Amino acid sequence: MKYGVITGDVTNFTSIAIDKREALIIKTSKLIKSWVIKPEYAEIFRGDSFQLLFDNINETLKRSIQLRCWFKQHTQAKQKDPLDARISVGFGEIDYFGKSVLDTDGEAFHLSGRAFDELKNVQDYFQVSTADNRLNEQLRVILNLANLIISQWTKNQAEVIFLLLEAKTQQEMADELKIAQSAVNNRLKLARWKEIDKTMRYIASLIQE
Repeated sequence: MKYGVITGDVTNFTSIAIDKREALIIKTSKLIKSWVIKPEYAEIFRGDSFQLLFDNINETLKRSIQLRCWFKQHTQAKQKDPLDARISVGFGEIDYFGKSVLDTDGEAFHLSGRAFDELKNVQDYFQVSTADNRLNEQLRVILNLANLIISQWTKNQAEVIFLLLEAKTQQEMADELKIAQSAVNNRLKLARWKEIDKTMRYIASLIQE
C-alpha cells in the first residue's frame, strides 16, 4: 500500500504580525487535523512547519494544493510578499506507526524529507517523490511547469480553488465569498484550474501505476 506524506513550511511567515501568526497556526492545525484519519496524523512543528500522513494518492495531492491555497488566502492586505507553502510529497511504504506523524517512520517519510531539503536549495514550492528515480524526473518536469501557474495564483483565486477542492459548487462558493457566480468562474479560468486539475490527475495515475 502506498502512503502519502506531506512535509512543508510556510513561506514569508515572519512577515506577518506575531499575533496573526499565532492565530493562523491555530486555525491551520485545526484544519489539517480534520483532513486526516486520525488527528495525530497531522502536526505543526517548529512554528511554521507541518507534516501530514494520508493513505490515498489523490487525497494527498489534493490537500497539497489546498495547503498552498490556504496560506495564499491568508496573506494580509499590506503584506509585501504573499504567503505560500513549500511542499514536498513522498509516496511509499510505512514501517512504523508512532504516537504521532512526527515519530512515524518509513519510505514515504524518507522520500518526503529528502525532497523537502532539496526544495530549500532550489527555491521550488512543490515536488513529489517516489522510489522510482526515472518517474521522479518525469514528475519534476511536470511539476516545474505546474508551479509556474500555481505560484502566480492571487489571494482571490486561491480562495475559490480551496473551496472547489472542498466540493463546493460555484454558486455555493459565490454565496460564501459574497461575489457573483460569474466572478467565481472567472477566477477559476484565470487561475488555469482545468489545466492544473488535469495535471494532478495525471500525476496520480503515474504514481498509481
